Amino acid sequence: MTTAFDFYNQTPTATPARRRINDLPASDRPLYRLNHIGSRAMSTNELLALLLGTPDAPGLADDLLRHFGNLHELARASKNKLTRIHGIGEAQAARLLAAIELGQRLQAPAPDEKMRITTPVDAANLLMTTMRFLEQEEFCVVLLNTRNQVMAVKTLYTGSLNSSVIRVAEVFRHAIEAPAAAIIIAHNHPSGDPSPSPEDIRVTRQIVQVGKQLDIEVLDHVIVGDGRYVSLKERGLGFD
Repeated sequence: MTTAFDFYNQTPTATPARRRINDLPASDRPLYRLNHIGSRAMSTNELLALLLGTPDAPGLADDLLRHFGNLHELARASKNKLTRIHGIGEAQAARLLAAIELGQRLQAPAPDEKMRITTPVDAANLLMTTMRFLEQEEFCVVLLNTRNQVMAVKTLYTGSLNSSVIRVAEVFRHAIEAPAAAIIIAHNHPSGDPSPSPEDIRVTRQIVQVGKQLDIEVLDHVIVGDGRYVSLKERGLGFD
């Protein structure tokens, strides 16, 4: 029979040691594998270990993926969330955030290449890379020229969005200054579900009406989720 005295005198269970670089055979170490098989053939864990650059990087990469579940959820993490993982300091968190941001920027068109938007899919492809992992709602406007080429993407609002927060004049200010022939408005749903709310439809209808008065066509309102999107124009919501 175990007594309270026995309980408090039990030997604590040791925390398993993290995998360390020096514990791995030379041929299994991330840098060796990068040099011999290339980054494309490496696992996510190995690539993370290279970024972290600490002696216990393989085990630390294990902990990150175990805590966040997958790379997509890790990409959503803020610096504060990253540094809550034991062993992740300011430098390691900064490397991770920088690598994720660079990856997202590489998916955007080159600065000298003007992307042309002809379908909702084109708009979603433009916006998905930067908006799908955001932890807060962001509202942006895509400025288009007469050939439907992207002139710029402007973020206008961050936080909970509704018609009382969004100033329609602000939505069109950049379009008038550019000047742009048309715009696409967009925002994200951090939940990952891009289904439009009644408020989303109301905001869309209001902006479309003002666009008609200004002779600046609102081509679409795209809501970005996690790998999914909804085109309100495609669904006929707010564009009546």
